[in-house]
Formats: sequence, C-alpha cells, structure tokens
Amino acid sequence: MKTIQVAERDTQVSAARKQVDEFVNTWSVEGFAGEGCQPAELGWGTHERHWPADAHRHGYGNDAALYLDRPGAAIRVRSWTPLEGPYHGFLITHGEAISVADFLTVRAADGSVAYRPTVHYAYHPCDDAVLSLHELAGKHWTLQPRRRELDAANIVSGMDELGVLLCGHARNAYWYGSRLSIDAARRLSPLNNATSLQTAAGVLAGVVWAMRHPEAGIVEPDEMDFREVLDVATPYLGEMVGVFSDWTPLEGRGALFAEDVDEADPWQFKNVRV
Repeated sequence: MKTIQVAERDTQVSAARKQVDEFVNTWSVEGFAGEGCQPAELGWGTHERHWPADAHRHGYGNDAALYLDRPGAAIRVRSWTPLEGPYHGFLITHGEAISVADFLTVRAADGSVAYRPTVHYAYHPCDDAVLSLHELAGKHWTLQPRRRELDAANIVSGMDELGVLLCGHARNAYWYGSRLSIDAARRLSPLNNATSLQTAAGVLAGVVWAMRHPEAGIVEPDEMDFREVLDVATPYLGEMVGVFSDWTPLEGRGALFAEDVDEADPWQFKNVRV
C-alpha cells in the first residue's frame, strides 16, 4: 500500500446560501480556517521519487512527514469516494497525516526506514464552505467578519461521506468509511448534523476507551484497539461501506492539455497533487 488518503466529501446543503463576507461551514468556522491556513502537511512515503519544490522537513521528530510552503486550503489533491467518484479535495493539515505514517513505518535492522506510506487529507467540504475558502484566499487569508455554522435545523439535504482511500496495493484502491445523511444524523441525535455526529462519535469512543484503560497514559489514536473504538462509534456513523475502485489520479489526464505525470506509478504524490 503506497498512499492513504482521508477521503471525505460533504454534500450537506443549507436553505440559506452563503452571503458575501460570510464563512459557512458544517463545523467550527474558526477551527477550519485555522487548519486551512496552516502549512499543508503530509506523511511522506518511501515510494515517492519526486520531491516537491515547495517542501521542507520539520527538522525534528522522526521525519515521517513534510510540509509545503502553502496553506492547506490552497493545495488541492485528486481523490475518490464511492458516491462522489473522482474529485479535488483540500490537503488540510490533520494529525493523522503524521501519526499514521509514523505508526505504519517499518525500519530495517540499522534503523533506516524500509517502508512508509504517504498519508494526507483529501477533504471536500460542503459547497458553501468551498465558496467560503475561495473568498478567504481572495482576501489574503483574512477571515470573513460573518461566520455561520450549519446546525441540523439549517440543513435541508445531503450527507458526509467520510472514510479512508487505501491506494497502490494489488487491487489498486479501496475506500472504507461512513455514509451519514443529515436525516439519519437527526434521527440519531437531533441537534447534530452529519459532520458533527461523525466527529462526536469518535470523541465518545475515545472517552470510553480512556475510561476503560486508565493506566494507558497518553497514546496516539493509532495505538488504540480499533475494534473497541468502532464498537462504541459505529451506531452513530450511519452506513459503513467498503468499496474497491479502479480509479487512479492518472484517469483522464492529458485530455485537454499535455501534463507532466509519472505514468510508471500512478500513486506518486506528483500525480495526486493538482
């Protein structure tokens, strides 16, 4: 497995569309803007052979990741989910991009890295949030004065399709994750939208795990037993789905103009980055 993408497509729609000088989102506006303005970060896999011109090492830690001289909300990457199909998502900084790459690292006897996957987010927020990001970038990353978080009562349709896309293995790509519609979220927890309930389910599972393992101390999520976590979270996640895919980031490339791609390995980050 060469690449792991957190592949998410939020299609929730509000009855009131985004207005000028307003940032609209299905979860914390300040939180999203803060993550989006940070430098884009990703776990850097051992299969990669094209170092990005704007990439840097952090200079400390275990070198599982690198960062780009661009805000995460300015970096788009190619991804795929079963319902959306191919899409362009944002490479938003998130802790698991580094922790998962570190957790799955295999080292040789001399301590050198023998294997590590590339790991990053590929997040397509709700359409009003995309418009909000476009406006935010045009205002030199100065957050809009008006901010609106969509709660369950404000959303008329849509879902959050949230999962992981595992890429570059023998069967090409496999997406596994949660499909939670706004209607299902309201039935499960009336004050939540799909995005907030998916997040809260993980928080609840983490709290329960900590109560059951008080001696564990500080751990990364990757070190927790995923079966125990999912036992708590799954009832709030809607439909859990696993789908294989033949899609690669080379699909349809060069149809309009010639592109500089690595045809020998579809899962090079050079091909994934827009």
